[in-house]
Amino acid sequence: MINKTEIEEVQNSWGKGIITIGKLKDSPKECRIFTVNFINKHYDFDFGDVQFKPTKASEKQFRNNNKSALSYFIGSDKDYAEDKGFALNPWVMVDFKNESINIYENIATAMGNYFFTDPIGKKTKVEFSFVYKKNKEGEIKIVLHHSSLPFSM
Repeated sequence: MINKTEIEEVQNSWGKGIITIGKLKDSPKECRIFTVNFINKHYDFDFGDVQFKPTKASEKQFRNNNKSALSYFIGSDKDYAEDKGFALNPWVMVDFKNESINIYENIATAMGNYFFTDPIGKKTKVEFSFVYKKNKEGEIKIVLHHSSLPFSM
């Protein structure tokens, strides 16, 4: 069974991973290796497709496989020309503010806002919905990730 503390730990780990990717942007090989490992650690692509709708994807907005997720985070894939590498920004802080977390045995849903802070202190507010699943090994992985910028008129 998953608990709220575990979800918050996974969110913290995810945020630290995004920050590390940005720190590694000037070492492309090391950055790519870290990002591949980051995706493998946090997303359940080993089980199959993950439902992934990242914030800044509009032409190919759904990234349900490993290759497309990697492109979103670090760019440089001709099949996803719009990707500039979201995690390369770089970000210095990622702060999750959960509106709610619901637990269903080995599955948990979380919804709220997360805030990405850049090096000059500017925060970008993003809305998120995540579904996490605890596998047989006790690892908690993302099986659904949807994020978007707040609506504005």
